[in-house]
Amino acid sequence: MTKARGKNVSGEMSLFDYVEQAAQRHRDGETAPAGSLDIDAELVAALKDDLRYAQNESGVYLSVAQVAARMSDLTGREITESMFRNWTAPSHPHNFPCLFLPAFVLATGGQRRIFECLSRHSGLFALPGPEALRAEIQRMDEDIKKKKAEKVKREMFLKEMEHGR
Repeated sequence: MTKARGKNVSGEMSLFDYVEQAAQRHRDGETAPAGSLDIDAELVAALKDDLRYAQNESGVYLSVAQVAARMSDLTGREITESMFRNWTAPSHPHNFPCLFLPAFVLATGGQRRIFECLSRHSGLFALPGPEALRAEIQRMDEDIKKKKAEKVKREMFLKEMEHGR
């Protein structure tokens, strides 16, 4: 469970904390330190985890071969289990092509660890449709609260001005 402002149980930063840090780095004009974006190992680990937890629409776990077949259907290109072995084996210098990422997310039943790794290191966030809409509604609510607070300040100032006459 994620705490309102802090780290969740697994020790990862909350979304709020990460966005706050990214915004601060942007304001400060910080750039990533040399070598800090060498994320090969992290990407491979995320790809392996996404494959491990891949499920179909009924919640049945999928094999790597099934994920590859689904991706082949989605992309119209042949994607094989052997390709996944090459993308995840430390002895092979092949990387997972990002052009397959949308098909991979869909083929794995929405697994998104590899996507989140890429976006996190880019300072970007993407939310699935309903969550994005909830976030937008929350932002609107915050804007309304801010406007109401400004209105109250002005009303109080007006009263002070009128009583000071």
